[in-house]
Amino acid sequence: MLHSNGTVDARALLSSAQFTDLASFSGRRRREVRFISLLFFRCSSEKAKSVVFGFLPILTWLPSYPLKQYLFGDIVSGISTGVMQLPQGLAYAMLAAVPPVFGLYSSFYPVLLYTFFGTSKHISIGTFAVISLMIGGVAVREAPDSMFAVNGTNASQIVDFEARDARRVEVVVALTTLVGIIQFVLGLLRFGFLAIYLTEPLVRGFTTAAAVHVSVSQIKYLLGVHTARFNGPLSVVYSLDAVFRNIASTNVVTLIIGLVCSVFLYFIKDLNERFKKKLPIPIPGEIIVVIVSTGISYGMVMSENYGVEVVGKIPTGLLPPKIPDFSVFPSLFPDAFTIAVVGFSIAISLAKIFALKHGYSVDGNQELIALGLCNFMSSFFHTFAVTASMSRSLVQESTGGHTEIAGLLASLLVLLVVVAIGFVFQPLPTTVLAAIIMVNLLGMFKQMKDIPALWRTSKIELAIWLVSFFASVLLGLDYGLVVAMSFAILTSLSSYLLFVLFLKAEECSGIKIFQSNTSMYFANSDLYVSALKAKVRPNAKVINLKYFVFYGSVVAGAKKQMDHVYTNGQMTENHTESESEDDFFLQRLTPIHTIILDFTPVNFIDSVGAKTIKSVSQQLLFSKKALKD
Repeated sequence: MLHSNGTVDARALLSSAQFTDLASFSGRRRREVRFISLLFFRCSSEKAKSVVFGFLPILTWLPSYPLKQYLFGDIVSGISTGVMQLPQGLAYAMLAAVPPVFGLYSSFYPVLLYTFFGTSKHISIGTFAVISLMIGGVAVREAPDSMFAVNGTNASQIVDFEARDARRVEVVVALTTLVGIIQFVLGLLRFGFLAIYLTEPLVRGFTTAAAVHVSVSQIKYLLGVHTARFNGPLSVVYSLDAVFRNIASTNVVTLIIGLVCSVFLYFIKDLNERFKKKLPIPIPGEIIVVIVSTGISYGMVMSENYGVEVVGKIPTGLLPPKIPDFSVFPSLFPDAFTIAVVGFSIAISLAKIFALKHGYSVDGNQELIALGLCNFMSSFFHTFAVTASMSRSLVQESTGGHTEIAGLLASLLVLLVVVAIGFVFQPLPTTVLAAIIMVNLLGMFKQMKDIPALWRTSKIELAIWLVSFFASVLLGLDYGLVVAMSFAILTSLSSYLLFVLFLKAEECSGIKIFQSNTSMYFANSDLYVSALKAKVRPNAKVINLKYFVFYGSVVAGAKKQMDHVYTNGQMTENHTESESEDDFFLQRLTPIHTIILDFTPVNFIDSVGAKTIKSVSQQLLFSKKALKD
């Protein structure tokens, strides 16, 4: 324990202290044990502090929140996002097969909780069309209309809608609880890497198919016809068949209202897109449509005079918490797992986009934990599962949102409506909500443009996109996702080898050679970045990279962003190198001036791999913080 040079073996000393009374030590030994124990206690305290800060990211940024710089932007962003969240919450509740007020609950509780647990400063958590539709499919399967038939026949069935809706809410709440548990457990087990198996072509094909399902499900509301809700394989075909069989009973007034609202919303969205640089905040077309149509419906008593279906009763205030029905968990687990993975994949994809744009990092495992807590804790207050929304996230970011405070303010705006003026929206025609949903899906349908682009760049990724789309359309979103993921993994098995980093016994000073022995694709792109930074970080405290060499393969688009690029040994210069005064007078702490990425063994790079290489090259060339992250 005490070496000849006078130093103390701390581990041996503490080991002996565990089995020996402290009083048996000499005075010097006793002081040594106390000192080392204090040292270990401090280390454990720091570790505990790190764990707490990691679990509650708000503690890392809120104490240093710059009020003068950020508060106004967050307020404007929060109000803009909240105004958008209100009609979407009402609309997406229809997709989830629950009364509209539960969409408002889902737009408040999870958003509030994400402020404390999330790591993304710009994504807008709340209701989302794809997830809501998947939830609705489960609710209809577990609580179909036939289960609540009252003295009716197959030809003329009378349904107890109140009992049906109550049971569907119970099913949806239990499903949300299970989704939250799965996401939370996966986060604790560090399964944040799951998102890499949902490659970009797969996700875009899947969400496009989801847009087809959602649109078809809303046609009956747009026309004002009454049909059953179908779920499972070929549900799209059955739904269209049911609508066309009942098209003669179309309510003309309902159709006119829906079409007018759709045209107006499309015009406003186009206007916002064209003049987004000139408009301080986007024109809130959705809330305008909701307010105007509600007023007209109330004034003309459209529900009674013209048979227009309206939202109906919206209770004022919040419901007391209630324990979910755990007895249905076994039958809901497969659906809950699928929803948990898809919801996380959507959220982390958006979070990474905004994090890269604004120069901060997001933790995939913490995002899983945050989503899990948002869904689990909120489910006791009658919510359904949520994730990030692309449209709202873009509004939150473009209107000046800097931190999660914007989301907090958006949730408070929703709370104000729920507790004070929710009843105002009771005369709102459901066809208006259908119009809001369908216009918001236009962005997803634009993903069809991926097909010609992938045809030119990667036939394999095109195949993944098409399989994901058609399997999800024909088999349903749950089975379609399984088929798509299986196909994506099978296409990669032939090139899925262990990721090997070749190290030379001797290295040239200032040069790092990094070789990949496997294809670069969605499943190993994050691993590639981590390994590259691990290779460079021990040798550099400040990045001073001047040269990036690509040997054996050329990544399209990356060359434009670099000062100097070697391609197969040939150097091209885009502009003359210049140094700032800081670079000239300050000592350069890093010996690395050139990184060589050797892609000689690589025979395939997908779009995700190409974007990863381009991104990391930009970070290493232009960001002095890249190696510290």
